[in-house]
Amino acid sequence: FSTRISWGTLSKALLKSRYTTSTNSTRFVWQDLFLRKPCCVAVSLPSLSTSPSKNVIFSPICISSAMALLVMGTNSDSRTQILDTLGFNMTDIQEKEIHDGFHNLFALLTHPDNLFHLDIGEALFVKESLQLLQKFLDDVHAYYDTEILTSNFQEPAEAEKQINSYVEKKTQGKITNLVKGLSPETALVLVNYIIFGGAWKKPFDSKFTTEKDFILADGTKVKVPMMAGSGWFHYLFDEELSCTVLQLDYNGSAIAYFVLPDAGKMEQLEKALSMDILVKWAQRIQRKTAQVFLPKFNISSSYELKEILSKMGITDIFTDRADLSGITGQPLKVTKISHRAVVTVDESGTEAAAAGAIEMIPMSIPPTLSFHHEFLFLIMHPDTRSLLFIGKMVNPENEA
Repeated sequence: FSTRISWGTLSKALLKSRYTTSTNSTRFVWQDLFLRKPCCVAVSLPSLSTSPSKNVIFSPICISSAMALLVMGTNSDSRTQILDTLGFNMTDIQEKEIHDGFHNLFALLTHPDNLFHLDIGEALFVKESLQLLQKFLDDVHAYYDTEILTSNFQEPAEAEKQINSYVEKKTQGKITNLVKGLSPETALVLVNYIIFGGAWKKPFDSKFTTEKDFILADGTKVKVPMMAGSGWFHYLFDEELSCTVLQLDYNGSAIAYFVLPDAGKMEQLEKALSMDILVKWAQRIQRKTAQVFLPKFNISSSYELKEILSKMGITDIFTDRADLSGITGQPLKVTKISHRAVVTVDESGTEAAAAGAIEMIPMSIPPTLSFHHEFLFLIMHPDTRSLLFIGKMVNPENEA
């Protein structure tokens, strides 16, 4: 799908739902910022999929933060292109508000007291001869906790090993071989990653997980471990888009939407999905009984964002027209922006979870929601108005 992801717009609907917690907590700068002027990023899901058989996952909020970080070092058209894509008009918002907003948002999302785990990281690797401005160094560390390291890009294999080892260590081995294809002309590489782990409020019982058919786009059937559960769930059927939307809650305040289109309706769903649609689902979803069948999967996708961001209008930073004078006084352009997102869905989430409470359900046979062919999924954190992930599951057997 192609859509502009607006945390501000979504939050207005979610504030009315049962998922928003008490307003007694401290009001951070980002709350006013994103409600007054939504932070947006446009990403085309089909453009991220290199083939019909490839699963897709990316993080709009993570990509947006990487772009906001670069704003600190850009000027002229390079800066304007990024701000326009993010949806900010600098006539009514101060740049400091943007960076304060992301800083406080990520501090809340990654707080150790959360009942879910979110690991967000960014690092800049620059060639050894570059002299970076001290203000840029201070600002990216203060607002984004970004490490800046020098690298010997004259030896591409050595530089790739350095960057990949750094990311592997930072993610406890969950992300490997993020960067490849560097050249001796490389000057600046930005790496950006996000890993989510959470336990379901209502975990699936593993003894009911069985091998079942999952139908691929070409009609081929593959056997996958299919989780099963019955009882009370939040879901709806969108007649206009011919799709079923299932909501599962994580411990804490994160939620996941699993969106199953009717046969042959995936393309229609991808084209129509928008913030208005997400708002409609948040308002209309209801708690009803159902039997749910959902495949277990682990999905990890890596992207080089240069081509994608260029299609969105961020072009100059990758060319000789780049104005990165806020980073260094020397001519400089961005060579590579690498992004990886990792999500696991299983019976408990990715952490141990206590057994769920016994539920009383009506004696009548409930509807069956079976996610046995390609579907979309979204992971959100309504309390912070954040869309963490958007993905497309094509084949649960494939991890990427």
